[in-house]
Amino acid sequence: MQAIYYPGFTIGGFAEIGGIIALAVLLYLTPYPSARFWWTLAALVSLLAEHATYWLVTHPVNNFWVQDTVLPKSAATFFSMFSRKQTGDWRDLRNAWEASHVARAGLAMLSLVSIAVAATFFAE
Repeated sequence: MQAIYYPGFTIGGFAEIGGIIALAVLLYLTPYPSARFWWTLAALVSLLAEHATYWLVTHPVNNFWVQDTVLPKSAATFFSMFSRKQTGDWRDLRNAWEASHVARAGLAMLSLVSIAVAATFFAE
């Protein structure tokens, strides 16, 4: 499963960067200080925290899971970025991996709700 799952996300995962850039541009174009500005900032900060959670928690565990898997060159390059040796019980790594996905989902939802509030409740 991992040979199929991980290479696809090395490509699709870069879309998160597009979302961060789009929110940063929107924040730049939003008048300061307005309620819409602060809600847009909250959306951007949430998305940045979601992305940071991936690199600080999820990515190191992913490196552990794919260390013995033959991957395409693009996937191998991606997983070699910021790699550090993981040790410990596989259950602890799995729990960290799962918790990081819950945290990322919560942060992504918070970002979505924040930008929706900015776009609807404070429309001028």
